[in-house]
Amino acid sequence: MGLEIAINVTREETRAAVLDGRVVTDLYVDRAKNKDFVGNIYKGKVVKVLPGMQAAFVDIGMEKAAFVHVSDLSTDTEPGDTLVDSEEDEKGPEMPRPRRQSSKPIEQLLQEGQELMVQISKGPIGTKGPRVTTYVSLPGRYLVFMPNVEHVGVSRRIPKDEERARLKDIMKRVRRPGCGYIVRTVSEGVKEDELRSDVEFLHVLWQDVLKKRDHLPAPVLLHTDLTLTFRIVRDLFTKKVDRLLIDSRQEYEAVKDFVHRFSPEQTSRIHYYDKEESLFDHLGVEMEIARALHRKVWLKSGGHIVVDHAEAMTVIDVNTGRFVGKRDQEETILKNNLEAAKEIAYQIKLRGIGGIIIVDFIDMEREKNRDKVYQALVDAMAGDKARTRISHISDLGLIEISRERVREDLLRTMSEPCRYCDGRGYTKSPTTVAYEIFREIRRIGRGTEEQKIVLGVHPSVADLLYDDERQGVEDLERTCRVKLLIQADQGLHLEQYDIAVL
Repeated sequence: MGLEIAINVTREETRAAVLDGRVVTDLYVDRAKNKDFVGNIYKGKVVKVLPGMQAAFVDIGMEKAAFVHVSDLSTDTEPGDTLVDSEEDEKGPEMPRPRRQSSKPIEQLLQEGQELMVQISKGPIGTKGPRVTTYVSLPGRYLVFMPNVEHVGVSRRIPKDEERARLKDIMKRVRRPGCGYIVRTVSEGVKEDELRSDVEFLHVLWQDVLKKRDHLPAPVLLHTDLTLTFRIVRDLFTKKVDRLLIDSRQEYEAVKDFVHRFSPEQTSRIHYYDKEESLFDHLGVEMEIARALHRKVWLKSGGHIVVDHAEAMTVIDVNTGRFVGKRDQEETILKNNLEAAKEIAYQIKLRGIGGIIIVDFIDMEREKNRDKVYQALVDAMAGDKARTRISHISDLGLIEISRERVREDLLRTMSEPCRYCDGRGYTKSPTTVAYEIFREIRRIGRGTEEQKIVLGVHPSVADLLYDDERQGVEDLERTCRVKLLIQADQGLHLEQYDIAVL
């Protein structure tokens, strides 16, 4: 099979996977309790201006205030300013970005209590609220409409110069004055009537947003983007996709009607999946999701990579594991690193990892081998839609990657910090806890007569005190003139203990 899209719909969540030759290349998850807000437009109220950060916080009615940087304010933009490159590549609902910062400081542009229309460009991540911009854009089927920017661009993914010129000529005729548009990849080969229809539809949508802005008090939601299913169909279901599988009859019928309105010839590639085996199990997607949640990922050669998420960055370590090679050590390390480079690129994209990523490859002595590994990683990341910068491999075998973070990565979406270890990834050992108890009893001090002390401890600590540390308990009883009564309590955390003096 070639390119496929699979959409799994249940009451509690919608999941979509893009597969290329049965290999999962992209995964999207939208849960009813934790929806994706990127693309939503709000009328908000400025609650705090931070001159030192050249930023402000805006109340948009969500639990956490939204963050806006001065570079995301279009307040001082003059009509006709070009804020995106003429060859701007569309990336679905992602917001166009200004090329330059505002000429004025934020304290001259915003005041507390001021009302502002903003659009979420990055959803809430971890403890941070959403990031917003005033450069509003509305994605349609064929176009991205930018009401604040007078500019027309064509997706880079339309390669033929004559087709690009044709689309630009059409847009000169059908565009509305003072408005900007990006012609999306799916527009390749479409007729003028279809582009004109998209222009009119997006204009009506924008007028509806403006009416709500003028009549509703802040904070309020003015416009919400499509559900995940329809965003996937709108943004990814192109002529290159061989088939689209949906396992919900209701969503299947709705998608067919949706596609039939703008591209009836593509409806034959939409299929309802009704087999007993679940869709994601049938396509092997569940297995890939499980791998994406594991810390360790095995390579076919026997080596492995280890993915660790820290507060400020993600660290990926490469190990040879069971891979011993056939010839010299340098060749073995090179083969392992080359295989790891492809898997690392795959895991970064599948897991949606963003921010700073440090990759620790196995040290290589020859510079030409380091260049090969670097180039392999660059080639593997070439198809990534997120903005990415990759540094050259250092003498220590490290590569630094900076990848745009638009939404929560898969790990944070589908998991939470361990409640037992509080996200540290480790706990104190039973021996450490036992020695803490010994020190605490010594602090109580030696009494004039023997005291009874009841110890409530986790069963593993109790076993240790009864067995390996029995001599230590007896010495403590003798020197401190106490009688220790040890009680195992399954309800206690490993690091917890209760001391009661009778």
